[in-house]
Amino acid sequence: MLAHPNLHTLWLFPLLVVSGSAYRLDMLKRNAQQREGDVRLSGSNRVSEGRVEVYHDGKWGTVCDDEWDLDEAHVVCRQLNFPGAKSVVTGKDYGQAPGPIWLDDITCKGTENQLMSCEFQGWGITDCSHKEDVGVICETGNNNWTISDITYSVDHSISLSEELGQIFDSGTGCDFLITLQSSMGNNQEDGSPEMVVTTICAHKMVLSLFPTFKISSGMTNITLNISMSCQSHFTPFIRYFYTHKIHVTFDSALCFHQMASNFGLKQLMEDIGRLFSKIIPEDTSFSSQVTLYQYAVQTDDLILEENCIQFLAWNYPNLTNSLAWSSLPLGLLQALLIRSDLVVPDEHFVLQTVESWITNKGDSISLETQAKLLRLIRFPMISAEKLYDIESSSSLYKAHENLYRDGVFKAFQFNVLLFSNLLTSPKFNTENDDYKPRIYTAVPWSTVVNPSTITSSSPFGRQQLSYNYQGSFGGYNGYYQPIPSSYTGSRSFVTPLHNSLFLRGNTSTWEADVLRTQTECSRKGLRCESVPAARLDHGYSFSPPSNILFRNRLLLMCQDKYVSHIQSFKGNLAYIPTNDTQALSYPCPTDKYTYMFVVRPEYI
Repeated sequence: MLAHPNLHTLWLFPLLVVSGSAYRLDMLKRNAQQREGDVRLSGSNRVSEGRVEVYHDGKWGTVCDDEWDLDEAHVVCRQLNFPGAKSVVTGKDYGQAPGPIWLDDITCKGTENQLMSCEFQGWGITDCSHKEDVGVICETGNNNWTISDITYSVDHSISLSEELGQIFDSGTGCDFLITLQSSMGNNQEDGSPEMVVTTICAHKMVLSLFPTFKISSGMTNITLNISMSCQSHFTPFIRYFYTHKIHVTFDSALCFHQMASNFGLKQLMEDIGRLFSKIIPEDTSFSSQVTLYQYAVQTDDLILEENCIQFLAWNYPNLTNSLAWSSLPLGLLQALLIRSDLVVPDEHFVLQTVESWITNKGDSISLETQAKLLRLIRFPMISAEKLYDIESSSSLYKAHENLYRDGVFKAFQFNVLLFSNLLTSPKFNTENDDYKPRIYTAVPWSTVVNPSTITSSSPFGRQQLSYNYQGSFGGYNGYYQPIPSSYTGSRSFVTPLHNSLFLRGNTSTWEADVLRTQTECSRKGLRCESVPAARLDHGYSFSPPSNILFRNRLLLMCQDKYVSHIQSFKGNLAYIPTNDTQALSYPCPTDKYTYMFVVRPEYI
């Protein structure tokens, strides 16, 4: 996973320049305030593994392995927003453990929300030594590849020799010391922070080529304050100054991106930023995407911010069923709800999830903030049948009765009036987002095409794309039309001309095709600019009104797990990106795609 709870507020900024033969560059964490009972994993380069530490009485301390098993490990991993625990680790050296041993003989049921809710003798009551500190390995939520082992290489070396890297590795002739200081999160008896200090020996001539170091002729060393989580990644970062090559993993990407930004390495920062598009889909718990969004907001990285929001919008149903949903930041939820590329079964699903999020927050969300969120629901896009149920099913209805009534009334107008009559209503405006569809995937508005044979028992047809949402106000079941086991390449389906009740009886038959070769294009009477291509053609039972426009979309599903790319149709054709044409928004490791065709009629 890209981000671990230790990295959630890992913002690094260069601050000071000091005197004499050395200068000091502080790269400080803006820490969120530690709370009683917080947990973290330490001593490992993998964010999902490490020594268990718990925060109590202003200090981080360890946990003894006595009576520790998977029930306790599950509690820790879920508290850290992982799906659960893979295994318990005992006797492994995760480095010198700081602070006291806070917990011993702890007993959990496995269902607790945090470790300190489990039974234990008392804080600091133990007969253990630090040799018995327990560790855990958490599940990452992905069974198809090991996230921490994926490595991406960034190479800006051009003609630079790897021999420079070997000189750095050996330390031969090094004449400039870089001292790294990392806070352990505890204070010493005198109130000063407890620090871990390491040194790197480098070459002044190389570092002086980079103005950010501000190395003058008399300087022989510098001191850097860096977060504990990024300390292990700093040596390969310094090596990049020698070779202009670096290997980026899932665990190191955020640290390298921050350090590249701080040291003015724009090309490295931008290339790692592009790697986030490959890395973002790998965390099925969604905690990394949320953390990365928060980092982008803090650092004003608008491109990265949009990258995160877009992925979450395209995979909104999975987000709402993830561990990250209940703690989703308000600003991120608002950013999702204003988007027309939100991929959801229907608008009623959006209302249910927003109501559930508000209810889970309780009194921490003011009525004014609740109303702001509910006004982002596109009530006219909710079907007439589901509008009838809103008053009886929503526990928020009484608290926001006028808001709901206005939304439902506007929706009923939209559903039962002719478009020409709607135009006379002062509340109707075709430019208003309330009257624009999102990407609605429930029957009858979508169909799925797989160029290879898919059986009725495939994960795509029965699991991943069958949305079963159980919220505080009842359930929602959305599904896609089952695909016959012999089906390949083409699909016919029928939709109304529009989702308004007035036009529901008028239908259009659609034919969806995935064209893999120019020969297949020719057989359809088409000349394709590139292949593969997708065709979505229609026929009407009668001539459609001139004020209805179809803005249809093609969704590329990677490994039946997430939406990798969304493409608009130009006329009846959409060209599917490949590595040789244009990049996919979120590349798929195996290039195995299933294609979803979505019909989107709207008034113009």
